[in-house]
Amino acid sequence: MEFVLEVTARLENKPGRLAKICEAMAQEKVNIRALSVMDSGERSVLRLVTDEVDATRMVLTSLGVEAEFADVIEVELDNKPGALAKLLQRFADEHINVEYAYTSAAGVGKALGIFRLDNPKKAMQVLSQSSSNGSVSDREGGRRPLHSR
Repeated sequence: MEFVLEVTARLENKPGRLAKICEAMAQEKVNIRALSVMDSGERSVLRLVTDEVDATRMVLTSLGVEAEFADVIEVELDNKPGALAKLLQRFADEHINVEYAYTSAAGVGKALGIFRLDNPKKAMQVLSQSSSNGSVSDREGGRRPLHSR
C-alpha cells in the first residue's frame, strides 16, 4: 500500500480519443498501471495511474488535455474471493468512506486496487496495522461496523 498520484481528465466522448492518449503514453514509454473510464454524456471521465507522473503531464498537455492530479491509495490485494470485501469492511469498521475505487487483476495471485477515500491518512494507518497483524480483516478493540449501529 502506498500513496500514488492519480490523473483525472475529462475527454470528448468520441471514438479514438482514448486510443490517441494511450498511444501517446506508449510512445513516451509511460506505463499505465491502472485505468478507469466513466461515461457522463458528452464527456468521459478518465482516471489513471502511471509510473511516470511528469511524462504523463507532458503527454496530456501536448494533446491539449487538461488534467487534475490527486493522491489516492494503491493497495495490492490477493486475487481471491473475499479479499476486496475484507478490505472494504476494514474501511467501514473505521468509518472511512470510499469515494470511488477501481481494481484490476491479471492472472492468478495478486490484484491492484486504487481507492479515493475521505480520510486517506487514517486508511494508511489502518492498513499498516492490518499488515502487521497479518490480515486486513482482523478487527481491533471490538468496534462494531458502522452499518450495524
